[in-house]
Amino acid sequence: MEDAIEERYTRWKSSVPLLYDWFTNHNLTWPSLSCRWGPSVEQGSSRNLQQLYFSEQTYGQYPNTLVVVNCEIIKPRYAAHESLSQFNEEARSPYIKRLKTVIHPGEVNRIRDLPQLSSKVVATHTDKPEVYVWNLESQPNRSPAPGASPSKPDMVLTGHTANAEYALALCSCEPFVLSGGQDRKVLLWDINDAVSGLNTPGRPTMNSGGTGMISSTHVSATGIFKGHSKTVEDVQFRPSSANEFCSVGDDRCIIFWDKRQGNSPAQKITDAHDDDIHCLDWNAHQEHYILTGSADTSVKLFDLRKLDSNESGCQVKKFKTHESAVLGVQWCPAKASAFASAAADSTVSISDIEISFKSSDSNANHSEGLIFKHIGHRGQIVDFHWDPLEPWLLATVSTDAKGGGTLQLWRLSDLIYRPEDEVLAELESLTNKSTI
Repeated sequence: MEDAIEERYTRWKSSVPLLYDWFTNHNLTWPSLSCRWGPSVEQGSSRNLQQLYFSEQTYGQYPNTLVVVNCEIIKPRYAAHESLSQFNEEARSPYIKRLKTVIHPGEVNRIRDLPQLSSKVVATHTDKPEVYVWNLESQPNRSPAPGASPSKPDMVLTGHTANAEYALALCSCEPFVLSGGQDRKVLLWDINDAVSGLNTPGRPTMNSGGTGMISSTHVSATGIFKGHSKTVEDVQFRPSSANEFCSVGDDRCIIFWDKRQGNSPAQKITDAHDDDIHCLDWNAHQEHYILTGSADTSVKLFDLRKLDSNESGCQVKKFKTHESAVLGVQWCPAKASAFASAAADSTVSISDIEISFKSSDSNANHSEGLIFKHIGHRGQIVDFHWDPLEPWLLATVSTDAKGGGTLQLWRLSDLIYRPEDEVLAELESLTNKSTI
């Protein structure tokens, strides 16, 4: 298996200049379990500067960390052919500069941002029941030396009675945090009240820009929702609502909640997959669509408009583009019908449901719609994030067999995802110009 991955990687590396408009590889000393794009720092004529957050899992030899870096992003059509082909997978990328290190209390399994309070406020899941909230602008830069004490989070969100490691979401409408865990519960926090209570004279707040709070503020859950029979693996708010959300878990169920209707499930899809459901995403442009990814190696598309009349009938597509468990799935912010999925098979697939519908309207169990597969990693891809500011740019992180990790930033060539007739017309135009 390892030899096959190496052979596949070698073939892929030789094709990088043809497949990508921009690509950079950043070798990490430690594996990273999560990554998240941050705010824009500077806009230039040929390149932009943007922050990125990622984690480092150190296996107890050194403190686990939450890292802030500045990424120099080359704009479309500006990357030279040589810069795409000449990279060293054992080296650090010249486009990525470490800005700040936060010593995290435990592993950082998930990073999610909360732009309602500040573009630099994030929540993190760890291997504990608590959820931590950080103002990364005011947190001091720390040296992760052996024995160093953890940084103090700005908030500690409490309420889980067992570890909550992966299911974490933040609302796009209100400063609400959603979490799920091994206690089979979905918890909701309203941290706006906590921030307002901290605005007392002489005391630093999350937006003060100082050196952090005097002490962590503990916030209890405002809602506890019970309905799963096993661990909750992922949660997601409806993009346009602070009241509606969804959760998936090891019980293979998708549960929809509406906190206005109480703490019981509003609707449920049972046996949505053949194995544990690891992840989901709700389409921000077409809110009747959600995606789920599972240990059964598939991604499924559900149409919620069909949920009321027929639970099983709301599954409209099944995508089989991976060979092992799907660990992450996310709609593309640049195109409502496109999405990416990452798996333990070291690949990221980019698919388009519009293509899938056109090629197989009558069959929900085909994988038509795949437009690209990224095979630049040689270890399990544990997390990825589409850049909301730079169209078609992704950050991906993986664990490596040698104990380290890899961070890659990549934007696929627009010749791949643009309409075929448009691409052919452009190529013909370029050919005609070259013969003049």
